[in-house]
Formats: sequence, C-alpha cells, structure tokens
Amino acid sequence: MSLTYTAGSLVAARGREWVVLPESAPDMLVLRPLGGSEDDIAAVFPSFEEVRPAEFAAPSPADLGDQRAAGLLRTALRIGFRSGAGPFRSLASIAVEPRAYQLVPLLMALRQRTVRLLISDDVGIGKTVEAGLIAKELLAQGEATRLAVLCSPALAEQWQGELREKFGIDAELVLASTVTRLERGLELGQSLFDKHPYTIISTDFIKSTRHREDFIRHCPDLVIVDEAHTCVAADDTAQGGTSSAANQLRYELLRRISAQTDRHLLLLTATPHSGKESAFRNLLGLVRPELATLDLEPATGRAKLAEHFVARKRADVRDYLTKEDGLADDSLAERTAFPSDRWTKDEPYKLTPAYRALLDDAIAYARDRVTAAGEQGKREARIAWWSVIALLRSMVSSPAAAAQTLKTRSESATARTAQEADALGAPVAADSAENDRLEGMDVAPGAAESEEAGARLLELSRRAAQLVGPSEDAKLKALTRHLKGLIADGYHPIVFCRYIPTAEYLATQLEGKLGKKTKIAAVTGTLSPQQRLERIEQLAAESAGSAEGAGDPAVRRVLIATDCLSEGVNLQHYFDAVVHYDLAWNPTRHDQREGRVDRYGQKRDQVRVITMYGEDNGIDGKVLEVLFRKHRQIKKDLGISVSVPDETASGVTDAVVEWLLLHGRQGSQESLFDLDGHQESFDRIEREWNSAAEREKTSRSKYAQRAIHPEEVAREVAAVRAALGGADEVRDFALEALRDLDALVRDPRDGTGDFTAQLGGAPAGLRDALAATLGGRLIEEDREIPFRTTPAIARGEAALVRTDPAIGAIASYVLDSALDANTPGPRPARRCGVVTTDAVTIRTTLLLVRYRFHLTLPSRTGERQLVAEDARLLAYEGMPSRARWLDDDAAAALLAARATANTHEQLARNQITRALDGLPGLSAHLTEYGTRLAAELDASHRRVRKANEEIVRGLKVVPQEPADVLGVYVYLPQPASTVSGAEA
Repeated sequence: MSLTYTAGSLVAARGREWVVLPESAPDMLVLRPLGGSEDDIAAVFPSFEEVRPAEFAAPSPADLGDQRAAGLLRTALRIGFRSGAGPFRSLASIAVEPRAYQLVPLLMALRQRTVRLLISDDVGIGKTVEAGLIAKELLAQGEATRLAVLCSPALAEQWQGELREKFGIDAELVLASTVTRLERGLELGQSLFDKHPYTIISTDFIKSTRHREDFIRHCPDLVIVDEAHTCVAADDTAQGGTSSAANQLRYELLRRISAQTDRHLLLLTATPHSGKESAFRNLLGLVRPELATLDLEPATGRAKLAEHFVARKRADVRDYLTKEDGLADDSLAERTAFPSDRWTKDEPYKLTPAYRALLDDAIAYARDRVTAAGEQGKREARIAWWSVIALLRSMVSSPAAAAQTLKTRSESATARTAQEADALGAPVAADSAENDRLEGMDVAPGAAESEEAGARLLELSRRAAQLVGPSEDAKLKALTRHLKGLIADGYHPIVFCRYIPTAEYLATQLEGKLGKKTKIAAVTGTLSPQQRLERIEQLAAESAGSAEGAGDPAVRRVLIATDCLSEGVNLQHYFDAVVHYDLAWNPTRHDQREGRVDRYGQKRDQVRVITMYGEDNGIDGKVLEVLFRKHRQIKKDLGISVSVPDETASGVTDAVVEWLLLHGRQGSQESLFDLDGHQESFDRIEREWNSAAEREKTSRSKYAQRAIHPEEVAREVAAVRAALGGADEVRDFALEALRDLDALVRDPRDGTGDFTAQLGGAPAGLRDALAATLGGRLIEEDREIPFRTTPAIARGEAALVRTDPAIGAIASYVLDSALDANTPGPRPARRCGVVTTDAVTIRTTLLLVRYRFHLTLPSRTGERQLVAEDARLLAYEGMPSRARWLDDDAAAALLAARATANTHEQLARNQITRALDGLPGLSAHLTEYGTRLAAELDASHRRVRKANEEIVRGLKVVPQEPADVLGVYVYLPQPASTVSGAEA
C-alpha cells in the first residue's frame, strides 16, 4: 500500500533523505534533497522505487568536534539555502549583497500586484542592481516567467554580464549582429522570444516595424527599459529631426508594451525630468496612464506618484541607515560604497607660437566664410555656421582632429534648407544632454563646403599635421605631465576626448612616455560595443596585480576614450581618475564622464578629476567661464547637478563663436558678459538656467520618495542578514574550511580579500566537486585556484560569494561530511562539541536547528505552495529539565566563544551524552519556537507586501514538525570561575 506524504515531510529514497515538495502527487513524488537546491530536484515513482518515511537522525556522542565546529556547520548550512522562508525569496540565490537603500524599489514592487515603476536614481547609485533585484524576486516567486531588457546596443553586453554574474540569469543578446544566428535555430513558426525566456534587446533594433510586431506579440511578462528618457519626447519637439523620429518609434514601442495592463514594467533613467514637463508626463504615462494627468501639487497626488516613482540623488543615499535615523541597532548603520571626496582641478595650458598662428589663420578663414555665406542666403549661412563650429572645435582638440576636419567635407553641406542644415550639423558639433545615442558622435566633423574653399583648407590641414608631438602641441605636453602625476599617486586615469582622431593620436603619442609599467589603450566609436569592453578587460588584465596606494610601483593603466564610453558603462572597478582633455560644450557630458568612475562600488575614497582648457585659444576659457562655473555654482548651492537646458547651451556656444569671429585673439581677455550686443542674450541665459535650477529644486522636494521609511528597510535588512549572513562570513568560512581540509592556502592580506588555494592534499571528493565548477578539468596538485572578492571572475577562478558554485561545493562537502561520520579524511564541522571557556559562567548548551515551513503565497495566477527552510541557533543554561532559554543574540554570541582550558575526553563524552539524552524534553520548546518563528515570518511577508488586502489574502506560513536538530554543543565554565559550575 502506497503512503501519502505531505509537503515538507521527510522521506528516504535512493540512499538519502529528501523533502517532499507541493508539486507531488500520490503516484509521483517531487523531491528536493534535504538542504539541497532547486537544481537538485528529482521525481521519484513509489511504485518502482522504495520510498519510506524518514526521521532526521540525532547527533552521535562519539563524533565530537572542537569549538569551531558549530560555526562552520551553521555557515555551511546557510550557504546551501536557496529556499529561505523570508519574504525575499531571491536573496539567497544572488551574488550581490544589496545595500539598504537598494531594497527600497524592491519593497515598492512587492506592494503592487502588477509592478510598474520608474526608477530614476542618480548616476552611479545602482539602478541595474535595483532592477535586477526586482526581476530576480518576481521570477523566484513565479510572478514572472520571462524577462526582456531593452537597452542601447553599447550596454547590452554589460547588462548580460550583470544579470549572469550577480543574479544568475542567463540572458540571450538580441542585436542586429546576433539575430540571424538566433533565427537559424528556431523551429517553423517559432519566435525567438518564446524560445529564449530571458533576452537583452537593442531598443533601436527592435523598434523597427519588421521586428517590433513579433516582439509585441510574444513580449515577456516582465520588461525592463534602460535609459527610458530616450524613448519619449516633449510634445513640442519638432517632428522633422532624426532624433525626434527615433524617439517617436521608441515611444510607440513602449506605449504598446505598457498597454498590456498585467505586464510588469520597470523604466530606468537618471534624467526623468530634464525641464520639459510634457516629456516627463509622457514617461509617467507609460507607467500608469492616470499618472500622465495627475495633479502633483496636493499631497494626495504626490503620494500616488510615490507608489510608482523613486528618484534619489547621491546625497540622499550616502548614509541611508545611520544612527540619526533613530535605529536602535547601530550595527545596521552603513555607508554606501561611494567615494567620500571628488578632487577637481582646472588646468590651463597655452598654445605654442606655431599653433597660435595656425588658429589665428583658421579664425580669419572662418570669419571670411561666415561673412560671405551671410550674403548668399539663410541656407548657406547655416551650412557655413556649422562648418565653422566644427573647424574651431577640432582645432582646439588636437592637430590630428584639425587635420582630419580641414580636409573632410561638411555633412551639412548637402542640406537643401536651413532647417536641414541645422539637423545635420548640430549632432556632430554640439553636446546635447538629450542626444538619444552617442554612436557615431565622435567622428571628426568636416569643414569643407566647396571646391573654392578647398585649397585654403588643405593648406591649413598641412600645417596642422606638422604640429604633431609635444614640441609644438603644448596641450599634449601638459597632459603627459598630469598623467605622470596621477600615476605617481597610484591612480588609473581615463582621458576623455571629443573626437576619434584625437584619441588615436594621444594613444600613439603617449606610448612609452608614461613609464615602462604603464599600459595604454584607446576605445572609440570605431569599435563595436563588445570590442570596447574586450579592450578594457584586456587592459585590466595586462595591469592585473596592481595594488592601490600612492607610490605603488606596480603596473598602471591609462584609458584614452571618446564619449562613446560616457554613458551607462561601469568603469569604477578599473579606473579612479578622469581627465577631460577636450571640454564638452555641455557640463552634463562631464557629469556623465565622471560618473563612469565615481559611482557605487568605487574603492577609492577620493576620485580625481582634471579639466584641461586653453587659456589663450579664445574658446575653452569662455565656455569654462560661462557654462561650467555656473553649473558648478548651482551644484554647490543645491547639492545636485542641474542640466543646462539645450537651448541655453546652444545660445552660449553661438555667442562664444560669434564673439570669437568678431574679436579674435585681441578680445580674448575681455569679459564675455561685457561685450556689446551680448549682454541681453546672456541675461536671458542666466534667467533660463536659474529657472531650470529652481524647477529641479522644487521637483526634488515634490517627487521625493517618502512612501517607504529607512526604519522599514532596516527591519528587513536585519532579517535578511540574520538569515543569510554577509560577504565577510563567506570569506572566513572558505578560508577556514579549506585549511581544515588540508588545502594549501595563501592569503596575501593585501587588502583585497583575495586568496589562492592548492588542493593537492584535500580529500578526493572535494577535488572532484570543485573540478566540476572550475572549468571541468582535473585539479592538479600544484594548481593554484584564485578566490576573488568580486563576482566578475575568469574561467578557473572562484568568487567569494555564497552563490558561486565553488563555494557551494565547499559548503556541501562540509555539511555532508558532518552528517556522515564515515566520510574518509578530515571533517571540519562536527555535529557535537564540548568547550570549556570563560565566556560562560554556567553550563550552557547551543543547538543548531533547521526548521522547514510550508508557505502559501498569493499570486496573480492563484496561490503557490512552497517548502522553505531556515536555520536557527537556540541556547539554554542549566540542565534540559530546568532549561533557562537565552535570547537569539546571546545564542549567536556563543559562536565566538573560544576554549580557554582543556576538556577531559571522558568528561566531554558524559556532558554531550547528557545533552543528547535531554533532547526529547526540549521538543515542546522547539515546537513553540517554530510556531513563533512561523508567525514572525508571516508578519514579515505581510509587512513587506502591505498595500491592500488582495495582495496578502491567503498568505500562510505553517511549520513542518518535527524540527531537525543538526548540532548540539555544550559550553562549560572554567571550574574556578564560579560556584555555579558545580551545577554542571
């Protein structure tokens, strides 16, 4: 007769113990190994295989360990957990330890039946991590089954790596370069979005009519949109421009995606409100249609918005959980991993006489060209205007960029109208904060418009080419000096240029000039996004082993880059200084450049920024004076960065060029604001920018996230960390366990936390398990395996995170060898121990107990039945019959107790036997504790999901009895320490 097993009960089959899962049926049991993960689930048919009820065996008094056994066993158990009983189902299976503020969007998401969020945290705070947390949680709970990330192709590889390394989500890249290969593997009539449940898609690729319809028909139930501000446009945007047309196509795509009301949608952008209210409203309308017209002045409107919108600046999260927040537990206070200081300096340089003469002649040509074009008509005037701006910007960039521009035809020269000339000329000459893409924006623009002008420009080009090198290029010479200073102080700088010829020129000129131990690489728009990342990683690998610190003689790396790397790419792990070689004509672009290194995860306390400018070229000094100093003053006054409105930036640059053409070198020392004919223009610019700053200040207050308070997050952070432990615990466990397993561990103690291990002397079972996780090849005796603190590792390395397969293999071996006393070789953890210590004054017993729970979680598709586990430490003083139970903190503190005297072997056996014999008398308390723990978990689930009753209706947490006692450890006081020891 077959038995019926309830979910959560224990059975024995195939020589081991299993937990019965809710998906089981009378004729087929779905089982997970006790303490195993979802990857180990198996189906067993009782009609064909023997299955019998099982009870977890009690520890044996013959199997005693030392005082460290309890801690190792507990950590091994917790690392093995993948199905925690808390409200965050996913946190046990991710390779990142989220900061408290990063849990705020997750809490917001769990309080919505269909998740619709606009996450607009500042550059570098960690929007990718916040979105990944939500995605992983929705997938873990079954609320979502498929995922698509829409982003620019330049960021697709980075998204793929982040999802894989941090969240264990293997997503397929759907790009123009990959779609043909993917489609070849499809069956007839199959969509690649059905075949691949997790995809990362180029927004520009999928927005086309050909591909958009297939995607919308098969769109996943969870969509993340990166850089969402590029998918909307203000209602008053001119429709003729190419940028606006691209925005409209993206907007139409997102509008149709969001129209499916039960689809989860996360929109990510650091610039949700760029001063254009209609664009912001269109963005909100994608989240919820009613938000597009919501009155945000009354508190009720702002409260409604706060359910779906989170926008925090760096200052808001720098000390998110501190003592000032009123938290009772100081251990929850945490500082985010941001640099505490940004050292900035403006560094001038002066042109050499030959370069000065060339620039003067170029300005004279530009003046003549603009004057002549103005007499020919509006179209010709606009073509000439953009050609002149391109010429002057290239001139002050580098002789290489100048030479290229002087002999290249202006793109705007093909324009048929003045408006078309503006549309063609502006993108390659301006630095708009709202450029929807940076691809192709770093090419050197052309200045030639006609054959008549060609001879004069070619002569200037020939002269520019002769100015290559530090003898005539004072800007290059100054850069070399600044880089040597940064390198001497132990920094790894990025040098940002405007144009590809400048970047390539610098890479060539600097080679061998910065010392033998300095590696240099250039990354420009000539490389594909994947090639850019590969070149950066290659540069990092060539300079591997470089330690941080001033004066360190190790290899340094210098990256020369154009603005193709100024948005979205994470470079904080490889670089810690920025040099602006070319001034952008919009300060926002500098913010974006600096944000590549000054962001979450930067280990440097101080990031350095050097801005180079020509004090006598008539251009840089004025742009710096008018745009950058105003930008910095607003940032100082408000504590936030305010983008200069595009119209304002355009007005400034127009005025600078007009002034330069009118006054040339002779007027370079005059104040721009004092010039006749410009005062009114700059007064207007001043008013517009001040108005934008005031709007930003108001919106920051209006749209601040107040729906979730720090103390709410603190409670959940404490629960998560208590259940899972932190990164330091994983590292300590790996070090201690490997040493106990006879591995040769080398810990350089260089501040990185990394170490290596040779496994030649380790048990064969451990070597086999690790071989499967480290490239699948046998582990030779002398092979050193690196253990890294970063989750981004190379093949054959292990990451010191709880989800790394190598760490999991070590934890499994420690746990299995502790449970099986017949395991050959060393066994670091034991289920019993007796310790004599001065940490207690009376006989105290510590129990390591595993609880199993039957969870009923409500979802949009009905209730879900789950089995979860939790491990707890319980401790009591005295004898089992008169146990005085300690609180959880006191129980956990016993793990730190160390032996201060030897314990006689026979005394130890007597003590542990007495403790084990008393276990049946403790069952009532263990059951009561499990019931109380279930109630706490139930309350935690309800607290996290608090919103309306619909989201928590049917929620239930029921403990599965009996609890498993994995370990029993007795702590004895030193005989002379107290008379209470007689009770022992």
